[in-house]
Amino acid sequence: MRIILLGPPGAGKGTQAEVLSKHYSLAHISTGDILRESVKLGTVVGLKAKSYMEKGELVPDEVVVEIVADALKGDSVKEGFILDGFPRTEVQAAQLEGVLQEAGIGIDAVIYFKTSEEVAVARLSGRRVCSKCRAIYHAKNMPPKIDRICDKCNGKLIQRKDDEEKTVRNRLRVYDKQTAGLIDYYRTKGLLKEVSGDLDVQEVFEILKDIFAKK
Repeated sequence: MRIILLGPPGAGKGTQAEVLSKHYSLAHISTGDILRESVKLGTVVGLKAKSYMEKGELVPDEVVVEIVADALKGDSVKEGFILDGFPRTEVQAAQLEGVLQEAGIGIDAVIYFKTSEEVAVARLSGRRVCSKCRAIYHAKNMPPKIDRICDKCNGKLIQRKDDEEKTVRNRLRVYDKQTAGLIDYYRTKGLLKEVSGDLDVQEVFEILKDIFAKK
């Protein structure tokens, strides 16, 4: 099974990707995680992406497509995969089709998480990440036992710059502007299924299981 998860930042794509990955034994390919790791390591791709990410802007197509194409060559994707956070534009979608055609495979379903702005802002602006082990918490929904201290390694919890409210709202505006046509792109291909990203994790997971059972 090969799945694409679409939706604005804070829609819950990453959480569902992890749950689905474990349940169906699929590779989870998160372009956001790959880019952030590249920035942290100071790689060539990371340096290209850093200035865009810190302002809440989309990383250029050619950089992201290069990352995804490399990820799809790995052995872990042979049994299927979940693309989380890619594509974000019609150009990226067309380039992805080219990459998949070369590999002789296609996409089985595209899930669009339709999410309200205030829910997305609340989720992202409250997110905290451990500076050591990268464990994720939420100031309100999943706080640590000790304020600003990681339960797992006692590392300091920080707010990523791209999770600050001002940046989050800009990310949402950028997403809406640049991906509006992408939803129609996959709808016309008969691949798109829409779910509410405002629902809690388990509710969304049950809906997705029903969708995939029919596939």
